[in-house]
Amino acid sequence: MPDLYADIIVDISVADLDRIFQYRIPESLINQLVIGMQVSIPFGRGNRMIMGYVVNITETASYDAGKIKDIAGIINQELTVESQLIQLAYQIKNAYGSTMIQALKTVVPVKRQIKAVETKFYRLKLDIGALEALYNENVKNKRNKARSRLLAYFLENKTISRTMAMNQLKISKATLDSLIKDGVIEEMTEANYRNPVKNVIYDKPVTRLNEEQGKIVEDISSHGTGVHLIHGITGSGKTEVYIELIDRMVHRGYQVIMLIPEISLTMQTVARFYARFGERISIMNSKLSAGERYDQYLRVKRGDVDIMIGPRSALFMPFKKLGMIIIDEEHDGAYKSETMPKYHARDVALWRVKMTGGCLVLGSATPSIESYQKALDGKYKLHELAHRAKSASYLPKVSIVDLREEFKLKNKKIFSRLLYDKMNEKLEKKEQIILFLNRRGYAGFVSCRNCGYVLKCKHCDISLTAHHNGRLKCHYCGYEEGMVQTCPSCGSKYIAAFGMGTQKVEFMVSEAFPNARVLRLDKDSTSKKDSMENILRRFKEGEADILVGTQMIVKGHDFPDVTLVGILAADLSMFSNDYMAGERTFQLLTQAAGRAGRGDKPGEVIIQTYNPEHYSITAAREQDYKAFFGQEIAYRRLMKYPPAVNILVILAESPDEKEADNCVNKIKTFLCAAQETKIGGMEIIGPASAYISKGKDIYRRVIYIKHQDYNQLVMMKDMLENNIHIFKINKQINIQFDFNPMTIY
Repeated sequence: MPDLYADIIVDISVADLDRIFQYRIPESLINQLVIGMQVSIPFGRGNRMIMGYVVNITETASYDAGKIKDIAGIINQELTVESQLIQLAYQIKNAYGSTMIQALKTVVPVKRQIKAVETKFYRLKLDIGALEALYNENVKNKRNKARSRLLAYFLENKTISRTMAMNQLKISKATLDSLIKDGVIEEMTEANYRNPVKNVIYDKPVTRLNEEQGKIVEDISSHGTGVHLIHGITGSGKTEVYIELIDRMVHRGYQVIMLIPEISLTMQTVARFYARFGERISIMNSKLSAGERYDQYLRVKRGDVDIMIGPRSALFMPFKKLGMIIIDEEHDGAYKSETMPKYHARDVALWRVKMTGGCLVLGSATPSIESYQKALDGKYKLHELAHRAKSASYLPKVSIVDLREEFKLKNKKIFSRLLYDKMNEKLEKKEQIILFLNRRGYAGFVSCRNCGYVLKCKHCDISLTAHHNGRLKCHYCGYEEGMVQTCPSCGSKYIAAFGMGTQKVEFMVSEAFPNARVLRLDKDSTSKKDSMENILRRFKEGEADILVGTQMIVKGHDFPDVTLVGILAADLSMFSNDYMAGERTFQLLTQAAGRAGRGDKPGEVIIQTYNPEHYSITAAREQDYKAFFGQEIAYRRLMKYPPAVNILVILAESPDEKEADNCVNKIKTFLCAAQETKIGGMEIIGPASAYISKGKDIYRRVIYIKHQDYNQLVMMKDMLENNIHIFKINKQINIQFDFNPMTIY
């Protein structure tokens, strides 16, 4: 039997994840050792014994086999939470085609260790009798006034902070040091871990679940394990179900992770959980500083937190007794990583609860086609909430406006006649309005009406976007330049910004309704910390009549005074060139429509479109997910798209265009040979230029492989990885893999 070697890291605090050391596995340990185990190893010239974690097992020695030391032994047969996370990283690495280092840096949720904020304080060492004697002695000496003040304080208290001693009691550092030297007090240091949801304002909830909600809670709680999909219409009270499930899990001594799309993670949402669970809850999001994020990691490790709410990165919090993971809005594309490894949080969450014997709960008003199909196949347990939770709240009335007819009637404004009239009506009644547009920026691309030339980024080969400040910006790499007055190609003066963005809509709303108070919510208006919270708070408190926004405004927000939602351009997402366009359109329209009529007043929704007959539009009008699913799954089967078949994407990148082409051509040759001899049934598409064929001065080429069996594609990915040296001419070439992508390459 050949020798086996273990790759080992000696520090999982992320500072040294790149430093992997290799050791030989003794024959006595070969059948016992698994990825993630803690082992004892001789380290350095003195062979001092230290602890490490096994991150890989291989038959290949990374250097001279004669110089590789043996593992001394296994420290703990039971896997620690760190060991579980390492195993999770190993599964991610195998499933998604990354390196182990990339997977480890994903799973360990802190990029660098941040020094904790510390508080210094002083503790009394004397008993009360000795303290009183010392105090009386110092009072007699008029030169010891500062010492006397401090000793008088200690007659009533056991500790004092350094800040209070020096600022309020006016005790000098010299006096404090002398008391330490005399053995009267001792200096202590305490780490302070910041809580990002501290001081949240909330109303104490009185939660009474209705019959539908209660049945789901009982059903999921009684099962304990497995995957559950809650399909609940907008406003059906999925959050109340989550809160009750979490409460039961915490009372049994377990911890819970709840994933929410980043743009839904508002204090309005968190406050509902904080009201129920207090400071045993914490959050993670991109707006926290590095120090705040690290503090949450430490609070979890210390056992100070039972519930973590956050985007997909919260999935890797080091809970020791993880009992449940909840993924709200499980259909959201934000759960799929855009960087290596390109994992999906839904899959990784399932792996993690299997490790811990826990339960995975998915919830959405518009479940992903993949999840709903698994529920129909019996792989997930399906639960349905068919009614709104509030007794006086009903789904809104939805109208569709054909913009082609508006154009025939010479109406070229962004508001159809029906939407304009309804907005006037709601404003007169002092009711609120949401206008939804799935775009950002002041306008779309800049093009010449004379010759058709489009201004593009010189680095990325994609169109620049015009902004209100007169600048043109690339939203891929950040490149900016000033607005041009004449066409660079033909010299025509008829060059301008076309399209529509949220800033332009805001301007047009203010022109059409000059007395209306307008707020805008998009990425540009929420770039600063807490800016999103402030805009949502102001709108909810009635400081504005109309809220204009992108998909940020359709994600779970509850505005009881909103009675009208206008969807200005339903088609913008419908014909993007990827197979999920129809699904995204239905989800966005349904979620947007769900913001209307959530209080006691009836809601109305107006969808403006050039394609009123499309099934994603008609199903959204009826709020009929099952009708949409039937049409969409038929389309997927016909065109061989997920979940009917599986797709593996191979992306090759290089700063040299010829090298990128050469690389994908070699991969295509390899795939064709494998098709004939090893893995049959593959459909190979490409190679071709990627959707963004050049980005940041890097050329991008892509190959798609379709196959009915997901495991066959994983095997194909492994074969490609094992032969990567054949395709990569030099280190400048980067090859990435992605399964069932949610965006076009």
